Amino acid sequence: MAAVALATGAGAEDILKTVGFSSCTVDSTITVQRVDISYNNDNKTVIFDVAGTNTLVQNVTAVLNVTAYGQQIYSNSFDPCDAGTFVAQLCPGMNPVPCSPLPRALLFSFMLTYSLVPAGSFGARGMQEIPPSFASLVPAIAFQVPDIAAMATLQLQSKDTGEKVACIQSQVTNGKTASVPAVSYVAAGVAGAALILTGISAAGAAVAGSSAAAGSSAVAGGMGTISPSFTEIFGLFQGMAMNGMLSVNYPQVYRSFAKNFGFSTGLIPWNQLQTSIDGFRKMTGGNLTNNNVEFLRNATLVFPDGSSQAPGSSSGSLLKRAADHFTLLALRQIETTVNGDSSGTAPTSNPESTTDSIRVAVTGIQAYVNELSIPSANMFMTVLLIVAIVIASIAVGILLVKVVLEIWALFGNFPESLAGFRKHYWGSIARAITNLILLLYGVWVLFCVFQFTHGDSWAAKTLAGVTLGLFTAVLMFFSWKIWSIARKLKNAEGDTSGLYEDKKIWVRYSLFYESYRKDYWWIFVPTIVYMFARGCTLAAADGNGMIQTIAQLVIELVMLILLLWSRPYERRSGNVINISIQVVRFLSVVCILVFVEQFGIAQTTQTITGVVLIAIQSALTGILAILIVWNAISVCCKQNPHRQRRKEMGTFGKSLALS
Repeated sequence: MAAVALATGAGAEDILKTVGFSSCTVDSTITVQRVDISYNNDNKTVIFDVAGTNTLVQNVTAVLNVTAYGQQIYSNSFDPCDAGTFVAQLCPGMNPVPCSPLPRALLFSFMLTYSLVPAGSFGARGMQEIPPSFASLVPAIAFQVPDIAAMATLQLQSKDTGEKVACIQSQVTNGKTASVPAVSYVAAGVAGAALILTGISAAGAAVAGSSAAAGSSAVAGGMGTISPSFTEIFGLFQGMAMNGMLSVNYPQVYRSFAKNFGFSTGLIPWNQLQTSIDGFRKMTGGNLTNNNVEFLRNATLVFPDGSSQAPGSSSGSLLKRAADHFTLLALRQIETTVNGDSSGTAPTSNPESTTDSIRVAVTGIQAYVNELSIPSANMFMTVLLIVAIVIASIAVGILLVKVVLEIWALFGNFPESLAGFRKHYWGSIARAITNLILLLYGVWVLFCVFQFTHGDSWAAKTLAGVTLGLFTAVLMFFSWKIWSIARKLKNAEGDTSGLYEDKKIWVRYSLFYESYRKDYWWIFVPTIVYMFARGCTLAAADGNGMIQTIAQLVIELVMLILLLWSRPYERRSGNVINISIQVVRFLSVVCILVFVEQFGIAQTTQTITGVVLIAIQSALTGILAILIVWNAISVCCKQNPHRQRRKEMGTFGKSLALS
């Protein structure tokens, strides 16, 4: 997965391109409305499209600064009227000097200076070839590192007064990014394989079962009996997504990577759905002024590290749109306009770049969901509707299976092992929905608490309160019921073995503890508390990265200590895999400490840490993907240990009765 994320675009052209721009001065006499500049290293050409206005004619001194990963890698001050650095549009009244490129400047940034013109409106667009001597100054690594954190800043100072008359800042991208659909597809494929193969294993256990009750248990549940299970894989992906929601100064490469796992939390971009939610919020007291899908579509997100991005876009998609637009320009063709008078015959500019989009500073949970083209106020309703669709699909799917089984029973020889499922249809649906609640509880707490603290619609807040209360009540009811049964069993029989050996108890409640050893059936309770604490602290402390990170670190450490102390899983593989997952979760939060702004860690160190974090999480995912296949095949040939013991006890009881 890391290879997919970090090697994306390896076969593409080597291109550097500006992504958006902002003014870094107040009351500037020069205003820029459009900046699109691209440098193609393959054919050594710069393609540019810039426009703006200038209130007066003036001679200026230009200062160009280029930074990468927080470090200044280039700085140069030059006089546009000198023969060696002559730029006609910045030096009115003088004749141009041929072949005078800006020495040692970043080549695409040089074009920024070329198009700032005298008083009135101005524009310049076209393509120019760069001499090899200057093209060679751009380091090759600039075209290969994904999500490169580079920024070009141009300041213009008046020669007469020394005042800064203009300042333009633009982010630079090379089109390589860790945010690519392929990563999400691979992750979804791994989770889907876990679901399918675990289901096959459960079906195999059902066929091998000795009773209808055992068959019902295996088909309707049994999702936690093998490791890595679908629940464990999906929980891992949810943890990766939640890591990306902390209010810390993430490097762009890790922010892009974490974005790929939003699907595991129910955050799925869907414009029509967002529009409907906006309408619902508008009718129920929501404030849509700066928090709706249309506003977000026209905004540019600005992150704590200074980088910016349009919602739902990536460096690769931006470069593709730029390439589609700039292919309309002929080689060496240049068009300049001053106060409406144009020269050249270049085609019209890209309509999408003619106006500067609204820049919105984002961080934490808002930044994560906005990157997915979801307004933060819509987050809870988005997940609620997605979950409602999933629940409806589960109900319809189980209904179709029941119809097939009924037809099978009427016209064929119906296997006894599936009779339990046919008989307990509603129980199967209830068990599946309870499994879904367990799967989503941690992120559900996160979304509901965020809705309480940041939401604006009274109806959405009400739904958040009702659903969170309902989910919590369901889990508390089962926890209380299982504890009550365990206490009665211990008082009557001296231990709690009946939780595993009594078929009626097993069918009703085993989904909470079926993966654990008999002495540690209660581990499911601290697991639920762990999910609640993780989601609640993340949402309640949104905006304070240090508190979030320290709280998450303590929670993950306590859970790791609990697993190391108890090693509660029935299968040895379950202990190894779940402890490994928890170790990675803990180490991930340790790495996130590097991104906390208050610690002042260098941006280069943060970027390296982000890449290491991607490698660790991806390596674990790859290993689990392999184990999914291996364990599923193995479990198809073996029964659940608890079910096997019940079968042996039943056989032994029959033998005694016959004797």
